[in-house]
Amino acid sequence: MCSLTVYKPNEPWNKNKIVGQKLPLKLQQIWAIRIRLEIANNVRDLALFNLAIDSKLRGCDLITLKVKDIAHGRTIQSRAIIIQKKTGLPVQFELTENTRKSIQTLITNFQVSQNDYLFKSRIHSSAHLSTRQYGRIVDGWVSFNDWFRPNPIWDSHNEKNQTSINIQEN
Repeated sequence: MCSLTVYKPNEPWNKNKIVGQKLPLKLQQIWAIRIRLEIANNVRDLALFNLAIDSKLRGCDLITLKVKDIAHGRTIQSRAIIIQKKTGLPVQFELTENTRKSIQTLITNFQVSQNDYLFKSRIHSSAHLSTRQYGRIVDGWVSFNDWFRPNPIWDSHNEKNQTSINIQEN
């Protein structure tokens, strides 16, 4: 005899999850993250966060920045031009005073030379942070505050869209 198999549809992996591009951070949320990083004295993450907000670069471009891309000697440039990996087009961005200070502190504290990656990996097999490590760092920033948890609104892939001009006001 033949056996009958009953079809049971599986629940989709993304049911009740927000997928795709998330909303940009609000100004209040950006300052909350910035202040938490300053209080925690987390030099690398503060420099990474400030540079991500100022530069509008994708995560893959941000983590592969070298010191010589944004600094001449011991002076951090007020503007930088980077060639994007995805498009191959140059992008110019301006670095605010807070960002320059945090990058200068990072370079001083970690004794980074001109040819080194700005955001080194703690894993010896890799010279710089991976995009996966960067995504985890971003998730850590977002989980700082309770208002992020029920509705995650930040996506590290879409960081290109996160800029102080594009920030929503309350």
